[in-house]
Order: sequence, then structure tokens, then C-alpha cells
Amino acid sequence: MKELFNDFGLELNDLNSMVKERAIEIANQLLEEEGWLKEEALKEGIKQAQEWFLDLEG
Repeated sequence: MKELFNDFGLELNDLNSMVKERAIEIANQLLEEEGWLKEEALKEGIKQAQEWFLDLEG
């Protein structure tokens, strides 16, 4: 499913690898729901993944 977000490389390239994987996972989950566009899902996925990573670090 990573290929789905290949055109968003710049947004993803600057992320920690764990955050990147989590962001794509979240974005894919959002896309399965109705009403999400690919760009919006990825932005939300990145936001949630960054929050998740910060929570892991304490």
C-alpha cells in the first residue's frame, strides 16, 4: 500500500521511519472509511503518527 502514497514523497521523506510506517498505516485505514481523500488521509495519518511517536518517547 505504500505505492498509494508515492506522489507524497516529500511529506513522507522527512519523517522518522517508524512515524512514516505508522502514518501510512493510519492513512490507509482512513481511506477505507468514506469521505477521505488521499491527501487529507495522509496529512491526518502523519499528524496522528507524530503524536503516537511523541507518546512513545514519553
